[in-house]
Amino acid sequence: MRDIFISMLTGNAAHAEAFDDQFGPLQDGQRPEAVTVCCSDSRVLQDHMWGNDAPGDLFTCGNIGNRVIQKVDGEAVISGDVLYPIAHTGTDVAVVVGHTGCGAVTATYDHLTDGLDEPPGIEHCVDLLAPSLERGLEKLPDGLEREAAINHLVEYNVDRQIEALEASEHVPDGTDLLGVVYDFQDVYSGRRGEVHVINVDGETDPETLGDTYPEIESRIRRLWTY
Repeated sequence: MRDIFISMLTGNAAHAEAFDDQFGPLQDGQRPEAVTVCCSDSRVLQDHMWGNDAPGDLFTCGNIGNRVIQKVDGEAVISGDVLYPIAHTGTDVAVVVGHTGCGAVTATYDHLTDGLDEPPGIEHCVDLLAPSLERGLEKLPDGLEREAAINHLVEYNVDRQIEALEASEHVPDGTDLLGVVYDFQDVYSGRRGEVHVINVDGETDPETLGDTYPEIESRIRRLWTY
């Protein structure tokens, strides 16, 4: 433990040296351009995947399963982590970031197919994903191997999170909602680490998205159009 944490502190010293003079304009407030909701996975580099190295540009949220919902008094509502920058910092772009080989989607898939034995905290997170992924499981193409099925459900889960944002009365109508998948396994036959756009404001058809957003056509790619 000691060596690991000493190494982390050494890295932080280099960080502080590089960023010491960048916080002045941000000390009394923030106005990030976008909020990203990523999966809490050590392989998902939440800021670095966008080439971002400036404090204040992105409001990053992380949880297992890149969920935008939480339960309050038994009701599914948009998480305060996601709503805070939209409600209080003028942010009007929300990006849901799934990733290939997602452990939360895998755990939910296993729960729905074979049952689950996890600590209560993990079980709670899986229970938030399970209702929508159960519907996705029923839609999966026949003959998929387990790994392919999970990566199909990664897309399905991102779509459901975008759907929840669209349906919420607390997310202003003018908010741009984007769903993407971060691929570090070369599932999408691109470069590992690429982000692939699969959903814009609820539209999921790649051809339609390509026609609407020709400037990013090369980054629009789905495994599954259902």
